[in-house]
Amino acid sequence: MATLKEIGARIWAALAERETQKWASKPVETQDAVLHRLLQAAKDTAFGQDHGFAEIRSYADFKARVPLRDYEGLRSYVDRVVDGESDVLWPGRPLYYAKTSGTTSGAKYIPLTKESVPYHIKSARNALFAHIRNTGRTGFLNGKMIFLQGSPELEDKKGVALGRLSGITAHFVPSYLLKNRMPSWETNCIEDWETKVQAIAEETYNADMTVISGIPPWVQMYFERLMDKTGKKTIAEIFPNFDLFVTGGVALEPYRARLIELFGKNVPILETYPASEGFFAYQDQADSPDLLLLLNNEMFYEFVPADQFFEENPPRLSIGEVELGVNYALILNTNAGLWGYSIGDTVQFVSKAPYRIRVTGRIKHFISAFGEHVIGSEVEYAMDQALIQHGGLVREFTVAPNVNPSEGGLPYHEWLVEFDELPKDLAAFAATLDTGMRTKNVYYDDLIVGSILRPCVLRSLGPESFIRFMKSEGKLGGQNKVPRLTNDRKIAEALLAPLKA
Repeated sequence: MATLKEIGARIWAALAERETQKWASKPVETQDAVLHRLLQAAKDTAFGQDHGFAEIRSYADFKARVPLRDYEGLRSYVDRVVDGESDVLWPGRPLYYAKTSGTTSGAKYIPLTKESVPYHIKSARNALFAHIRNTGRTGFLNGKMIFLQGSPELEDKKGVALGRLSGITAHFVPSYLLKNRMPSWETNCIEDWETKVQAIAEETYNADMTVISGIPPWVQMYFERLMDKTGKKTIAEIFPNFDLFVTGGVALEPYRARLIELFGKNVPILETYPASEGFFAYQDQADSPDLLLLLNNEMFYEFVPADQFFEENPPRLSIGEVELGVNYALILNTNAGLWGYSIGDTVQFVSKAPYRIRVTGRIKHFISAFGEHVIGSEVEYAMDQALIQHGGLVREFTVAPNVNPSEGGLPYHEWLVEFDELPKDLAAFAATLDTGMRTKNVYYDDLIVGSILRPCVLRSLGPESFIRFMKSEGKLGGQNKVPRLTNDRKIAEALLAPLKA
């Protein structure tokens, strides 16, 4: 018999679906209304006055007045907010800063406002509601739930709370789920990731766990600690009622086979697309990993064709102008005060009715040492094909160019792969990687055909190579992830160093 919690969830899931259908059926009108509301709300801020928000009457006006920026480009305004000034990017001051790791900028402070925070929470809730509507499964609500996340302890930054996004959201778990949440607050506050995962395993191994959420590589680490602790071979043996895996942050496909093996039974997977800057999309179909783009979340989206992103004046498109199958850089305008903001991700549309996307990679994570502009989704496709054809289980991998090989000969793309289980034939595996890349990227194919590049080279790394690397960078655990590919050899050389010692 269904519990009151389950009955209530089904009712709320039906209401959420009705609301979603309402805005999804009018995508252009929905986004136009969002842009209007954002501009009206921010017209008297410093940024709004500097960019003439009060005079903007159309999207064309907006594009003419608000340039594209990354964090560094917006930093002069963000620094004023962090210094304590009000009404800079958005009315008032933020409720929180989500601290993220920057590259050129060092630590980044992403504002979250009283207007934006509820949409993070609502979107996570609606993702679960979509799962309930698609599957009819509500039993998971009665068991224990865990989200492998950063510490919920927050710092004070001139009167504004500062922390990791996952730690901030821990403060907003609905009251009716609080008694279900694990691990304990004290365990969640452990900073060292390896110590924390071990403590979580010790605390949860005998719980009735029904929902597990987190970034795939760190969830895999948690599973392995559980199996070491219990001597069991699958998670189903440890948590017989495990009924939902929620994931986001990195592409699932390279980890899917290993995670399913660790599950030990058929467990539904719910994919999401959250970030510090906003919650953008979630899986709204039970049989497809495509993600519904959330057009009514008080974020106005823009899309720049990725192959033109680095031009001086690249085209900027609104939702009604995008095409299927094109790789776009995602641009945000939000009720947390981000304007013309490049989040760094690239997406492709796979549907317009409703608008659904797939995340294809990072605009700055690519290989184009010879003009090939290889992106994340292409290397992930090639890896998926190699695993299907040759078996094996991959824990982690990254790809880098080798422009001047020490052994001589033509340059190549170097795949650094840590296997949990080696394929039967590594040479055949590497050949399929290369074929997959040539299938997906015509420029790469031309370079191989023209003998500018030789076929890719596969390096099999030892156990915990990526864990050691991430630990050395101070980025082990939490929401941190290994770049799938880079245009230089910094990561590659760090991973190969133990082999050369």
